[in-house]
Amino acid sequence: MLKKKIAMTIQTINNNIQEYKNQLLTHSLYEKVKTIEDLHCFLENHIYAVWDFMSLLKALQNKLTCTSTPWLPIGNPEIRYLINEIVVAEETDLSIDGLRQSHFEMYIDAMEQCGANTTQIHEFLINVKATQNIFVSIKQSDLHPNVKAFLDFTFRVIEEGKPHKIAAAFTFGREDLIPNMFTEILKNFQNNFPETDLSKLIYYFERHIELDADEHGPMAMQMVTELCGDSEQKWKEVEEVSVRALEKRIGLWNAIEEQVEQKLEMV
Repeated sequence: MLKKKIAMTIQTINNNIQEYKNQLLTHSLYEKVKTIEDLHCFLENHIYAVWDFMSLLKALQNKLTCTSTPWLPIGNPEIRYLINEIVVAEETDLSIDGLRQSHFEMYIDAMEQCGANTTQIHEFLINVKATQNIFVSIKQSDLHPNVKAFLDFTFRVIEEGKPHKIAAAFTFGREDLIPNMFTEILKNFQNNFPETDLSKLIYYFERHIELDADEHGPMAMQMVTELCGDSEQKWKEVEEVSVRALEKRIGLWNAIEEQVEQKLEMV
């Protein structure tokens, strides 16, 4: 009976956030990424979503497993297994060259391979280390206001420290269909701009699709289920966080589109 109730709750949440997912999937940004410069603009902004995803993941690991000494058997072993399995793949996956890398590092390598600028993200991370305060670093940065809002939301959820909310942003708040869409866009780019090597970027998105569809998506959903159980309040908060996370992602897409259009006007 409980399983059926939870399944219905998840279906309700998916129905209620579908409008926001549709906005992402049909966003006019995709049609405006036409040149290598446009692609660079996308990558130079999207890297922050790749990075803060890793922060959500590590926040979950800190909350749901023991990451300090002396070691203690914290929480639910099933949840410990789920989160540690995801961490292994996201933090130490195999790159296209057969080397161990985090998905963030893979993305950085892919950006450099195709000529995108990685200076801003590196300087941002240096500032994060220097300030020891992510909110100060976000405020001090030269990022688009929507990118700042995107990051600020993520770290507010992390700071609040409620595992089911962090898991909601991690699970429902990320659009798993977008990598599939961008893989096709990148393959078209590779055909149209053969002088630009996009092999690492295509590999990154294809790897992302493979892991999310076959492993991480189902694992993340199971994690949310374990964390919320039969608590109607927690499920309600999961939906609220998911909606806001998707709204912030739409804002990120709007910011990239705005910058692409500005570059076009300057030509």
